[in-house]
Amino acid sequence: MAHETEIYGRRSIRLRGYDYAQVGAYFVTVGVRGRLALFGEVVDGAVHLNDAGKMAREVWQGMPARFPFVEVDAFVVMPDHMHGIVVIQSEGTRAPIKDAPTPGRADTDVTPVARALGDVVGAYKSLTTAAYIRGVHDSQWPPFYGRLWQRNFYERVIRDGYEMNELRTYVRNNPLRLEPGGLM
Repeated sequence: MAHETEIYGRRSIRLRGYDYAQVGAYFVTVGVRGRLALFGEVVDGAVHLNDAGKMAREVWQGMPARFPFVEVDAFVVMPDHMHGIVVIQSEGTRAPIKDAPTPGRADTDVTPVARALGDVVGAYKSLTTAAYIRGVHDSQWPPFYGRLWQRNFYERVIRDGYEMNELRTYVRNNPLRLEPGGLM
């Protein structure tokens, strides 16, 4: 199989050999493609989300319902990106099949639930993109061209309690970091 740099001219920003499905805490940043301020504005150091931003916030808050092994910690939706802390837990790695019973299959059959960090962020991006497209059609939200989100996302493995607290503070104070007259 060809390496990503051979195919796309890009290299992965992930830690080589690291298992992003293992139990732990992760800091993620997902950016809107083209840095368009589609989710609201920051005024006097406070985020004022528009309807699209509220949708992005609600989808993030709903990720534990979709992924029972995930807990969302501190997060903030900014006008052109979002930061969040995701905690992958050991429980909930399998979920019951919700389809109609298949002849010859016991009702206790289960299907694996994707549990890697990329699955969680990918689902978030997919769900928000679909909802945003509905908002463009139904509520005249500003359109985007191509993709709503940048192709990749930034992640950082949180290694200890000190780092967790530092990142919680970073997330909480992120609106204060907005440069006057523009987005960071």
